Amino acid sequence: MLALERRNLILEKLQAEKRVVVSELSQLYEVSEETIRRDLDKLEKEGLATKSYGGAVINEDVSIDLPFNIRKNQNVSGKQQMADIAASLVQEGDHIFLDASTTAVFIAKALKEKERLTVITNSMEILLELSDVSGWNIISTGGVMKEGYLAFLGSKTEDAIRSYYVDKVIISCKALDHEWGIMESQEAFGTTKKAMIASGREKILVVDSTKFDQTAFSVAGKLRDIDVVVTDRKPSEKWLAHFAEEGVECRYPGMQP
Repeated sequence: MLALERRNLILEKLQAEKRVVVSELSQLYEVSEETIRRDLDKLEKEGLATKSYGGAVINEDVSIDLPFNIRKNQNVSGKQQMADIAASLVQEGDHIFLDASTTAVFIAKALKEKERLTVITNSMEILLELSDVSGWNIISTGGVMKEGYLAFLGSKTEDAIRSYYVDKVIISCKALDHEWGIMESQEAFGTTKKAMIASGREKILVVDSTKFDQTAFSVAGKLRDIDVVVTDRKPSEKWLAHFAEEGVECRYPGMQP
């Protein structure tokens, strides 16, 4: 097993159990305790864990970016429900943008029943997910591959996005704040989503409830730039009132028609 694979498995275990013990990890992965300590040192330097006596605990800071494969396995049920709602807003023959979020991968899967879609994305994972779909037009933005995110980013990516105008823009975000709006932890993701928002007719933000009332480093857009918010549970009355003030429709599982 490669060191990176082992660290990702340790991180998955940390996500599930919040704490790991060196001696147990050593036996589980059949490596020395010193090797496990080096793995935990690496995770601590990346801001993903905090070493403790005999092991480590998860860093639950919302601003920390977890690896793509870890984020993809979080809140799977919620992402599937949001994906179904988002897919229901797409008509056959639509041209759409999908961003490089893990949520968008679930949306891509939910869209497979549609016909004649044109999907433009900066996500390598979505390109692979849709590689077996026939009758669609799949377009990659190109750009510089961001290590650990399976995302194309940078000026060439944004230039490619600005060369299209689509029916639906479907994005997610790192945080959603009343004052600051749609936020990302890294500027490159924020500017990419800004370009998408500016290049579509209907804008759909798909964001789970844990991102509400959070902030991050880069502003990707204001809430008033969005037409529909899709989330995994009914928001608070404060947020529902805010959506109404901004002219944003909110959809969530189990809502009354």
